[in-house]
Amino acid sequence: MKGWIQVAGIRDAAEARLCREAGADLLGFPFRLPVHREDLSEAAAAGLIAELGLGSRAVLITYLERAEAIAELADFLGTGWVQLHGAISPAELRALRARRPQLRLIRSLVIRGGDAAGPLATLQACEPWVNAFLTDSHDPLSGADGATGRVHDWSVSRQLRAATTRPLILAGGLRPANVAAAIRAVGPAAVDAHTGLEDASGAKDPARLAAFVAAARRAFRKQDEPSGSAN
Repeated sequence: MKGWIQVAGIRDAAEARLCREAGADLLGFPFRLPVHREDLSEAAAAGLIAELGLGSRAVLITYLERAEAIAELADFLGTGWVQLHGAISPAELRALRARRPQLRLIRSLVIRGGDAAGPLATLQACEPWVNAFLTDSHDPLSGADGATGRVHDWSVSRQLRAATTRPLILAGGLRPANVAAAIRAVGPAAVDAHTGLEDASGAKDPARLAAFVAAARRAFRKQDEPSGSAN
């Protein structure tokens, strides 16, 4: 996952192709959401994932909390990854791992202000059952956790990255203008963007997408350079 880029909120096959051609490593499909509306139907998502052969790079993003329901939806969509934003318990994570050992699981850690204690407790409880963590932002106005367009306190994400051996994906208000600074500040394994890549209609903007991928790739390369090397 080192240096990967995830683009979330895929609306149709054309947008999936655009993101893949721009260099996105993972494509996120949000479903069963408590706040935001879904970008397309579950049947349409399953169709385009199969049509484009995206299974190993497609991510079900969901707030579901029960292992059985999560496994059934991932099976229907044909995704190889599941990103869990709800208050899923460690016991349900363990059950999901047992039901679908082939699924790669990402546990969201929602940042509220400068509090690291809550996300850290979640990280420690869930670490045995997940493949990666993702830090994202809470919006106190809408109550949304994720897809808020809000930047959180990156120092908290950096603390969480240092506290786990799992890869950490950084999300939350990332866009072409700030992704390099975010990578420098946090040192994540990967980054995720959604609303920061969209135009006023909610569609992915090709220019923003290309600029985001280019900026992130440069920052990841810089991060891997030996200390003191020439620019």
